[in-house]
Amino acid sequence: VLVGMLNPYTNQEKNKLYQEAGIKAFAAELFPRITRAQSMDVLSSQSNLVGYRCVIDAVAELDIAVPMMMTAAGTITPAKVMVLGAGVAGLQAIATAKRLGAVVSAFDVRAIAKEQVQSLGAKFIEVPAEEDGQTQAGYAKEMSEEYKKKQEQIIFDNIIKQDVVITTALIPGKPAPKLISEAMVKAMKKGAIIVDIAAVNGGNCELTETGKVVEKFGVKIIGYDNFPSRIARDASKLYAKNLYNFVELITNQEKKEVELDLEDEIIKASLLQ
Repeated sequence: VLVGMLNPYTNQEKNKLYQEAGIKAFAAELFPRITRAQSMDVLSSQSNLVGYRCVIDAVAELDIAVPMMMTAAGTITPAKVMVLGAGVAGLQAIATAKRLGAVVSAFDVRAIAKEQVQSLGAKFIEVPAEEDGQTQAGYAKEMSEEYKKKQEQIIFDNIIKQDVVITTALIPGKPAPKLISEAMVKAMKKGAIIVDIAAVNGGNCELTETGKVVEKFGVKIIGYDNFPSRIARDASKLYAKNLYNFVELITNQEKKEVELDLEDEIIKASLLQ
């Protein structure tokens, strides 16, 4: 039995190898979003930490202060931070940026995210549209071309005012959607920071280089390909607990051996066939 983050959508060849070798492989990314599986949700536990860490990384690269400061020498205005994608990572990024004193705004294709964003004290950037961007599983879905055009203009209008832009948009099984074009980067403030959490899946910014920090048109773009490793101790602690809880589910405690109930919805959803 193999349990872990196996990247099942892009590792099709490995999936076949598991079957040929007689290995029952469980992809932790496929644990369903149900109450019983919350303690096993590796995507949430890792994304939560990434949302925190990406703000720290952005602030470390900034050449301005984040909170407003009133001094005898004058007033420093607060930094402006925009978060694209208000999932687990995005919401934690919003909360962290707010705690540091930034003026925060956020965008998401899912209408349900508006209330969550506003509850954290951030402004919700909305694209007028009739379609909702949420799947039944609660993830973001790909939107229509008409929506994408409106979205592009609204993001452009807002991005040019920002000091930090954090992008977290991911669609399971697909390359990361491109939200920030080269033209947008050119129009941004000199010294601004983009942190592209989706870099590992190709990035939300056209100019992101996976695994690197690069500067383009005076804007620094952070594209680390393993953000959880930048807060490794806590990431490992939570990941281990997630996997332990799953192993408990598939283990007969009395017999001390693996016992798979293939009708269990958690086991059924995560077993690679």
